[in-house]
Amino acid sequence: MANIVLAHGAWSAAWAWKKMRPLLQEAGHQFFAPTYTGLGARAHLASPSVDLSTHIEDIVAEIEFEDLNDVVLFGHSYGGMVATGVADRISSRLARIVYIDAFAPRDGQSLFDLVGPKAEGNMRKGAEKDGDGWKLPVNPMPPDTSPEDVAWASPRRRPQPIKTFEQRIKLESKEPLPPRDYIYATRNGPGDPFRQFADRARSEAGWTCHELDTSHNPHITCPNEFMALLTRIMAGGK
Repeated sequence: MANIVLAHGAWSAAWAWKKMRPLLQEAGHQFFAPTYTGLGARAHLASPSVDLSTHIEDIVAEIEFEDLNDVVLFGHSYGGMVATGVADRISSRLARIVYIDAFAPRDGQSLFDLVGPKAEGNMRKGAEKDGDGWKLPVNPMPPDTSPEDVAWASPRRRPQPIKTFEQRIKLESKEPLPPRDYIYATRNGPGDPFRQFADRARSEAGWTCHELDTSHNPHITCPNEFMALLTRIMAGGK
């Protein structure tokens, strides 16, 4: 059974994995889902200074203070940026990294670099209009999200500090990375920013690519199917 640590997505937090907790527990896993500084239950700590390094430190601290080893690190969406930074810091504590429809940056890349200038421009305009220049307004949820889940999630989603998308990641470690799996959600819409990482995972050594017939939030829209795939991955299967 695994020690699983979550690096969650933007605008989101630990609460969004409510449906997955009992499934992971029933499978015997320990599931640690720290909430980033400035989001979710820690939204009161939001400030213009919160950046990608802050969120990387949030996850590193969780792993170190809980003294976890052989960790399976989940990175969902923006959480792939965070997971990549965590792996650069403490790869020796990780057994596997699972990128879940996530950004997988190379050294020197920011999330804004990876979404492209059009998406970046739209988000910056939103921050200027509705976020005092430093808060990125909440993105809409995928269109196939049930009305019940939208009603549950929407009041809990919070603006994302813009520096988390602006800061370029700095990767310095020379230590080998653990095996990396990429789960690509095949129902992504126009302007899909994640296919590039699935293509990389199919062609680059050290990766295994998987597909799931879902939209961007499988932990919300199809938890049972998602859990079945995670079980295969953690058992070393394809």
